[in-house]
Amino acid sequence: MRGDDQMTGKRKIFGTDGVRGLANAGAMKPDEILRLGMAVGRVFKNGAHRHRVVIGKDTRLSGYMIEPALTAGFAASGMDVFLLGPLPTPAMAMLTRSLRADLGVMISASHNPYHDNGVKFFGPDGYKLSDETELEIERLMSAPLDEGLAKSADLGRVKRIDDAAARYIEFAKAAFPRRYSLDGMRIVVDCANGAGYKVAPTVLWELGAEVKEIGVEPNGFNINRDVGSTATKKMANAVREYRADIGIALDGDADRVIICDEKGEIVDGDQILALIASFWKSRGQLKGDGVVATVMSNMGLEKYLKNEGLDLIRTKVGDRYVVEEMRNRGMNIGGEPSGHVILSDYATTGDGIVTALQVLAVVAAEKRKVSEVCNKFSPYPQLLKNVRCAKAGVLEDASVIAAIAGGEKKFGDKGRLVIRPSGTEPLIRVMAEGEDEKLVTQVVDDICVAVEKAGK
Repeated sequence: MRGDDQMTGKRKIFGTDGVRGLANAGAMKPDEILRLGMAVGRVFKNGAHRHRVVIGKDTRLSGYMIEPALTAGFAASGMDVFLLGPLPTPAMAMLTRSLRADLGVMISASHNPYHDNGVKFFGPDGYKLSDETELEIERLMSAPLDEGLAKSADLGRVKRIDDAAARYIEFAKAAFPRRYSLDGMRIVVDCANGAGYKVAPTVLWELGAEVKEIGVEPNGFNINRDVGSTATKKMANAVREYRADIGIALDGDADRVIICDEKGEIVDGDQILALIASFWKSRGQLKGDGVVATVMSNMGLEKYLKNEGLDLIRTKVGDRYVVEEMRNRGMNIGGEPSGHVILSDYATTGDGIVTALQVLAVVAAEKRKVSEVCNKFSPYPQLLKNVRCAKAGVLEDASVIAAIAGGEKKFGDKGRLVIRPSGTEPLIRVMAEGEDEKLVTQVVDDICVAVEKAGK
């Protein structure tokens, strides 16, 4: 399966998850961020009422530059700005609705290193923007800076909200069933030195757990560095060292989560989807008789759900495509193997803390070890490699097309391929899975070689 259609082909600034890039370069320069804020303000001003936008961020150094640039753009367009400080991305989605804002903004590059940053937007309903809205924003960004300015008397005001973290903590705790408790449970939580570094340990402690914190000392540079959901070794080692019952690793903006059991073995997003779906089905909570996932989810998940009488609906990569399909089909569980899980009974976007609480609810209900609860299926051998390539149209090269066709022929019906450009980085992602691990490796390597040569 070729992944050229992961992007619309029309958007130049927005990727699969907002605007993202190297801080203080390209789209992440202050003047471009100012333009972005002004353009978004123009799109979301609708009517004579005082419009408001809430802004949160993770712990990157560049957040101190991007936040005031966005604030200036919104204020210049006549929107009142509420600054919430470091908070998880799902908190922004929730608070956008709670504070009756016209727009929510999260400044974060998620799991990327500190030198990258990005801007994610949420509409007044807490959902991410449509392709059409993003295209309109891009169109307005090319307009002169003096277009769409508010009159002097109509400039936006700026206010800092001090209790935003407490509001989110109470929201997250409410997602844990009252009939269960975390009393006596020892939990390692790795906050990736990111946006969840204060709220995640607090939520777990207030629900009764004994909490061992790691990745809770952000300094502007160490977000996601050797910690968090993309670097789980430290979490797994801490679980074994402290004889914890479970490990929870968030990413930089806490919208993803990866679990490890009491042995330090990793439980990825696919296993989490299987666990929650089967538990919710048994309690009549599952809607739509299935789960929405992306083309990246393992065939083992699909086989497990089928045996449970459930469907697996696949979408393009990107949580907003998962959410869109969930809404269309009336389903309440969706996600990605990266641990980006959407539970629409609680949130409009991925929420790593709320997802972890649902896993803990299953463990508490079944009174068994995490290793016995969370490993629902044996995954097919899967391999993903990234090829750095900034050359446009590389997937249209004849040699790359031939390599992909050759891989598909070798697999037949016993494997599958997903080749796609990253929506956030200059990478081509080559993924294969199948019954034969050696064949999976061979096919991926052959395609990566072809992409590398074509990209030079």
